[in-house]
Amino acid sequence: MTTRQGTRQIYSVSSAQIAARRRKLRKQRRWQVMRTSWQVLMVGGLTVGLVWVISLPDWMLRSAAQVKIEGNQSLAADTIRTLLPLQYPQFLLTLKPQAIVHQLESQAPIAEATVSRRLFPPGLTIRIQERNPVAMVYGTATDSAINPAAGSATNAVTDSATNPLNSELKPTAFLDERGTVIPYEKYMALRGSRPLPTLKVIGIQQDQQRLDWASLYQQVSQSPVKILEIDWQESGNLVLRTEMGTVHLGAYGAQFAKQLQTLDRMRYLTQKIEVSDIAFIDLRNPDMPRIETTQVVSPILSAAENVPENAAENAEDDQFQQTIEPLTESINAVSGDAASGEAMPSENQSDIGTTEPAGETNL
Repeated sequence: MTTRQGTRQIYSVSSAQIAARRRKLRKQRRWQVMRTSWQVLMVGGLTVGLVWVISLPDWMLRSAAQVKIEGNQSLAADTIRTLLPLQYPQFLLTLKPQAIVHQLESQAPIAEATVSRRLFPPGLTIRIQERNPVAMVYGTATDSAINPAAGSATNAVTDSATNPLNSELKPTAFLDERGTVIPYEKYMALRGSRPLPTLKVIGIQQDQQRLDWASLYQQVSQSPVKILEIDWQESGNLVLRTEMGTVHLGAYGAQFAKQLQTLDRMRYLTQKIEVSDIAFIDLRNPDMPRIETTQVVSPILSAAENVPENAAENAEDDQFQQTIEPLTESINAVSGDAASGEAMPSENQSDIGTTEPAGETNL
């Protein structure tokens, strides 16, 4: 029923409509209470469950035996466990894997480490990739072999066989094939049964030299001529100690591979000339190799003996074969002088050829 009084309208509501509306409101309130109650119960349950799970005794590291080490070859698992920044007992879920990785990679010869948790059974799995040293770095007692500020010209050691300063050289670090420096003391304390590398490096100091090390070592490791030592104290003259003697190469650069190839093709010389009679081999120009001898080589080799029978077949090009001819001709000339009774040059003053300085042989 509706009545109009002036501009106002009054609507009458029946008791049935009022009762239905009350029932609807009560139902809505019940659902609201139930939903709120379920939310409180869920949040409370999750909180209690999380606290219970974290506080479980079975989810704790109680000893180093629960840490599993994988991927180690020479490093003992117990040695690696002693380096972990862990205090037992410790909750498994509160561990910081990145802190463990940083500790291992900085304190041990480890190139890469990954850490993962095990919940069932509770424990820790650490997988490592060891860093393998390929060369031992030597330096003096006062200068670090890997310090860019060290190794001035006054401290340079140019010949490890004759220079007395070499008696003061001591191992200071190791290098892996990528040029990463491994501190000597740390590696020696952790290396286990792994043998030490036989390749020696003297004077690698500058950042550029360490950047070049990866490519240099790759070529050195593939060289048919055994290389025992690399002397890099002078950036303008890389010196190798090989089974053929000392070799001067000049500044390291793009022709390094060609220099090693030339050295390989000169190996037959050691069959005719004693290594002790060779002061050094100069390969700064690989197209014109030179040999400086410590004394006159006797007996003088003939041209037929000097060149192996299969040299022409094994030569990679005619240019290298042509570099042999001046040596054989000059050796024959000296042989002729000796046969005719002429006086031989004194030691270190042999003039082999007409254009070479004393004591040097131009191949």
